[in-house]
Amino acid sequence: MAAKKSERALVQEWRDVLALHARTTCELDRALHGYGIGASDFEVLDVLAEAAPADGGTAYRVQELAARVHLSQSALSRLVARLEKSGLVARGMCGEDRRGVRVVLTDAGRERYAEVLPLQRAVLKRMLDEGAAGTTPGATTR
Repeated sequence: MAAKKSERALVQEWRDVLALHARTTCELDRALHGYGIGASDFEVLDVLAEAAPADGGTAYRVQELAARVHLSQSALSRLVARLEKSGLVARGMCGEDRRGVRVVLTDAGRERYAEVLPLQRAVLKRMLDEGAAGTTPGATTR
């Protein structure tokens, strides 16, 4: 019987993690909507911004981004196309492998990222603090 309880507790903990992730993603989407981006869009901008020096000299291959933001390559390609259409990223051919595509932040992408970074981090902090405390995130703030 103890094994069953332990298994149930493990499954419940996993479901709690999934629920916190879903609530946090929804909160991020709501918070970022007014800036024309969503949670996944921000993740791509965040990865690119953290890797790029101030002069924008670093780019990621689409495959590398997909691994960092946990999206399929096809889903990421569609997301990058939207970001490119919005002028936030630029795509170009890889110098070392002409089949590959590199993605880099544009100046507009760096500006949008800097503008929404504090908001995104505040939502993350609130949701993760409330999730760790076992409260229902988002119920008392706005």
